[in-house]
Order: sequence, then structure tokens, then C-alpha cells
Amino acid sequence: MNEEIRALEPKVLWNKFADLNAVPRPSKKEERVIEFIKNFGNNLDLKTEVDSVGNVVIYKAATKGMESRKKIVLQAHLDMVHQKNNDTDFNFDTQGIEMYVDGDWVRARGTTLGADNGLGVATMMAILESDSIEHPAIEALFTIDEETGMTGAKGLSPDLLEGDILLNLDTEEDDEIGIGCAGGVDITAIKKYEEEKMPETYRSYSVKVKGLSGGHSGMDIIKGLGNANKLMNRLLLNTSEDLKMRVSEINGGGLRNAIPRESEAIIALPDTEEESFKKEFESRAKAIKSEYASLEPNLSIELQRTTSQNSVMDLKSQKDILLALAAAHNGVYRMSPEIEGLVEASNNVAKVALKDGEVHIKCLTRSSVESSKDDLADSLKAVFELAGFEVKLSGEYPGWAPNSDSAILKTLDEIYQNVNGSKADIAACHAGLECGIIGSHYPNMDMISFGPTIRGAHSPDERASVKSAQKYWKFLLEVLKNIPEN
Repeated sequence: MNEEIRALEPKVLWNKFADLNAVPRPSKKEERVIEFIKNFGNNLDLKTEVDSVGNVVIYKAATKGMESRKKIVLQAHLDMVHQKNNDTDFNFDTQGIEMYVDGDWVRARGTTLGADNGLGVATMMAILESDSIEHPAIEALFTIDEETGMTGAKGLSPDLLEGDILLNLDTEEDDEIGIGCAGGVDITAIKKYEEEKMPETYRSYSVKVKGLSGGHSGMDIIKGLGNANKLMNRLLLNTSEDLKMRVSEINGGGLRNAIPRESEAIIALPDTEEESFKKEFESRAKAIKSEYASLEPNLSIELQRTTSQNSVMDLKSQKDILLALAAAHNGVYRMSPEIEGLVEASNNVAKVALKDGEVHIKCLTRSSVESSKDDLADSLKAVFELAGFEVKLSGEYPGWAPNSDSAILKTLDEIYQNVNGSKADIAACHAGLECGIIGSHYPNMDMISFGPTIRGAHSPDERASVKSAQKYWKFLLEVLKNIPEN
């Protein structure tokens, strides 16, 4: 199935990507891919170590004539976001990714592709295996669990690496050289509620919001895309009180770092209000679809009768929860006043799970400035606590502060211009790269980030550009040849 992928140029890169994508590697379940990379290094007779948390480091000596250059750390993460369309039959725990070529794009069939950050991992594998690519001494660092906590980078030993320069291969625009990123914190709000028997005169309905684009909750948050959890809440909040609607269940979204594409709720209505509710619901659904017509052309909002006889929430909890979700900020919170076009702070209302007397709301708050991250987190905490939730903050990680005086930045900027005949976009991004955390362990390491163009990361629309991969590979080989003298 992946033979058409293996035929793409540069073959050394795409073949390693195909090898990697045959190995299941969702976040938190990286045992098989850790073993795969460890065996890869050992089979090359290269020194290979696995640290206490599961990060893998493969060491390779400089090629002839490059021994006097600075030692570099190549870095990418092994895990991938596991998202699939609801109608796709796929098990991320047991299956390899099914890929195909669509014009200039490599895609997966109904799932995330894993190009984030699999192309970075494949790059490192190709370089380690090669006997013809010129390079200085390399420490190839394969981290784990980047997508759901960055626990690999956090647990990295401060005496595992000796490199002077870190090349992070996790940027998703081929004309961009990354010099900074946002930090983040997970916010989890939990509330118990009383369940009541559904009244005899009530009937159950299913409400579905689907067809949204989704995407990366950092890189794509500036686009203003629809959030299924927030749209569902608008529908429920604005039709609940007057029409005596009761909520039984809500299940929306998934991973914190993915903008939620789908949500489903089970509600109950009195027989006497069915027609009034349908009329009001259709009016609000039409308004929402009109509002998002240009951004979300595939948005679908459905209301259907069900045979469910579920219990419902007590009315006070229902009101408190729906109001809290309405008040919880979602999307861009503040733009950077220093860097034009850069989101400074944002929040993604990523997951809403309401059933069996308990509701869990999960958010990911990001910011490149610690004080604004704390401000937004405090705001969300206040909203949920006012509604009676217990709120926990966890998984906090620092941002990567831009260094415009970086020596390796000057080197890469010059190489990019020489190779491509144009200037690179020197930028910080509103995503969580591991550079900030790695830098806390190795404060004297000079860091930079770059990579091939990837679109739709963290969603089943994820795709990688073939032409961009060729451009990136050519640039990378020049970078390796031109690492400064020690």
C-alpha cells in the first residue's frame, strides 16, 4: 500500500517515513516505537541509549573532514496525535498508518498522518543510516510524549547530551526558521451533579455538531475555526430554559491539542414543546452555519429522535454548567504586541464529557508570555469555580524565548538565502515545541527549528507536501555541511 510513498523523492526520507508509520505510536503508548528506534540504532552499530523516561539517543561520529565542527543535537518526537473521522474503522494501538499520494500531498485514509513529527524522525533515521551525507558529530534525540504533556523533554537527563547546537525538526512551514514558541498548561474542570429520572411526558433527541475542520490548537487557533464544544453549548444554552429542555449526555472533542471537530448531546424535551423547540433549534443552527459559512463549509448540525430513556441533569447544575461553558474563553486571547501576526495567548476548550452524574471539561491554555498564560488560566479557573467545579492545573511547560542574536540563526538564515534565493521567515510560533524545556536542562545550547510544510496537523486532514520535503531535504544537507567550527 505504501509503495507509492516509497517511490517519492527523496527516497531516503520517504522510505524511512514509511518504515516509521508502520509502527503504532500514539502518545502515552510509545513502547513499540521506542523499541523500533533502539533496534534501528543498534543494527547500525551506533551507540544507542534509552533514558529513564523512554527518550532514545543515538550517537554518530563526524564524517571525515568534519571532526572540528561543533557537535549538533538533531531532535524530533516519536509520538503522534491519534485522531480519526467517526466513520473510519481504525485502531491506532494496533495498525500502521495507511497513506496515499494526492497530487503534491501525502495523506492518510481517514486518520492523522503522523508527519508531525514523523518526517523529523525519518530525517534523523536517514542521516544516521547514510554513509555519504557530510555532517559533524551528531546526537540524535528522539523524545516521547510531546503531544500530550512533553514528559519526555521534561524528564530528559541534564548529562545525556554534549551538543553545542540543537536543530529541532518540528516546524511546519518550509520557509520558516523558528526561534521561539509558546508554553502551555492543562486545565481540567470537574463537577458532580444530581441525576433525575426523565419525566414520563419527555422524549429523547440526539443533537450532533460535525464536519468541522479541526486542526492544531496552537498553530490553527488564529484562523477562528469552529469549536464543536462551544457551538454545541450555544445550541443547548439558548434553547434550554424557555422550552424546558433537559440534558442527559454530552460527548465532544478529544485531545487537548486538537480543535474539536465533533460533539454529540442527548437531550430530552416535553411532548408539548417539540415543535417550538425544532423551530428555535433550526433557526439557531441556520444562524451558526451562516456565521461560519466561509470557514466551515462542511459544518453539519442535526437533531433526531432517539429511543434513549436516560436520566437527566438537575436543573441548577444544567444551568451552571451551560453558563460556565458559555463564559469560558475559547480562541485567541491576546496577540503579541512585539511580533506582528503572532498569537501571544489562547485557549482551546478541547473536551466536554458529561454522563453518569459527572462532567469533565478539558482545556489547553497557551502563551509565549508566562504572565499572560497565568492571567488566562486564572480567568478560566475563576469561571469554572464560580459554577461549582473543582479545577486542576497540570502539565505546565515553559515557552522558548526568541534569541535574535543566535549564532546558528545567522548561519541558517544565510544558507537559506543561498539555497532558495529568498529570505526565510524568522518567526516564533504559537505551538508548544520542546526547545524551551530542553533549554531548561541545557541553558547554553543554541537552538533553532525548521521543517517541511505540513497542513492540518492534529486532524484527519493532515497532509505533507512532497515538493516541500524535497526543498527541506536540500536545505538540511547544506546546513549539516556548514555547521560552524568548534
